Order: sequence, then structure tokens, then C-alpha cells
Amino acid sequence: MLSFTGAIGILLVVLGCALPQYGIWWPFFVLMFYLLAPIPTVIANRLSESYGVSSGTSNLCKEISLFLTSGIVLSAFGLPIVLARSRIIEYGAMALVFSGNVMMFCSILAYFIVFESEDDFGF
Repeated sequence: MLSFTGAIGILLVVLGCALPQYGIWWPFFVLMFYLLAPIPTVIANRLSESYGVSSGTSNLCKEISLFLTSGIVLSAFGLPIVLARSRIIEYGAMALVFSGNVMMFCSILAYFIVFESEDDFGF
């Protein structure tokens, strides 16, 4: 299911770039944000495991990673807005890229929810 939503998200971004009435590939740079979004969270999870910090307490490393991740996600939504307001791309392309962003970031969020859960076994 995650790969399906990711593929639909990338398809929407490609359609926003490749349809004949749009034809400009500048919105394709949002793929960079898709690659950068999970990196702070992965690093914070790795560092908190190595230092033995329990997940129930507030952790500065995790808080900073959430801040950086939210900045990356907002930048992915801001880039098409800036491109559309400066008349580099059409508003229809912006809407398609927005739809692709929603699909991709929902699949990234679902990945972290499903695969980052801790086991409750008391060994």
C-alpha cells in the first residue's frame, strides 16, 4: 500500500511537469524534499537508541529532528507556490504537485508509524 501511494504521488508530480499545457520541469525539484524529509527522523532515532534515552521522555534530538522535518515538508509545499506566484508554472501544475506532495508525505508518515513502533515484549 505504501508503494502504491508513493507511486501515485510521483505520478501526480510528473503530470504537473509533463502535461503539454504545463511543460516546465521546475516543480520536479520537490523530489529532493521527498528524499530529505525522513533523514532527520532516522538520525534522531539512531542517536536516541545509541545513548539509551527512553522514548517516554522529551528528547532534544528528537525535537530538533521534528522541527527540521516540518521545515522540509513546508518547503516542499512552498516551492510550487513560489513558482506559481512568479508565473514560472501554471496554477494547475501547482495543484497537481500539491496533490503529489500530500500522497508522498502521507506514505512517508505511514512508513514511520508502521515500521518504527517499539515491541512491548518484556525480555
